Amino acid sequence: MSYNSSRSDLAIPEYGRNVQMMIDYAKGVGEKEERNKVAHAIISVMGQLFPYLRDIEDYNHKLWDHLHIMANYELDVDSPYPVPSKEALDEKPPRVPYPQSKVRYGHYGKILDGMIKKAAAYDEGEEKNTLALIIANLMKKHYLTWNRNSVSDDLIKDQLSQLSDGKVNLALDVELIGTQEILKSIPKQTTSNSGRSFKKGSSNKKKKKKY
Repeated sequence: MSYNSSRSDLAIPEYGRNVQMMIDYAKGVGEKEERNKVAHAIISVMGQLFPYLRDIEDYNHKLWDHLHIMANYELDVDSPYPVPSKEALDEKPPRVPYPQSKVRYGHYGKILDGMIKKAAAYDEGEEKNTLALIIANLMKKHYLTWNRNSVSDDLIKDQLSQLSDGKVNLALDVELIGTQEILKSIPKQTTSNSGRSFKKGSSNKKKKKKY
């Protein structure tokens, strides 16, 4: 008997061993005209295995690329598309640089920091004041999400002014969303010593079976 463990690895396992064997057979066909017929038949089978992918752009192009890859670029047929380059496919993508910018208050996050900078560029007026109020309410929600304690509106306004270098300010009499209202919208969780989170009231102990 022949086991898969003793056979060569599959270049694209999703198509299965039978498709790989069909491609290996096509590589051994002597006449090119016959190889072309076999290659088109294999493409048809490959397409039937994943019919839901037919809506993807360049679907047929992708199938032919996969055919050449699984043939180890050794299948000499008249492909309707350029044969992919092994070197290009094996080339590693460029390294994505890790963002180096620092956020003064980590619990607010980088997105809120960017929103504050955008608001600072607005001209003074009602639109800027409305945006400042929205950002301040978000800051309060983020603060309570991570700290779970009450926080004064004055502290949020003060930190908003700090993060905007004094360009975004709210009047002292402007009220933010109530603390209790925000806390109700935040899922209550507790953290165990191991760092795993559990919903309040739930137990991480295994239930004993009753006999």
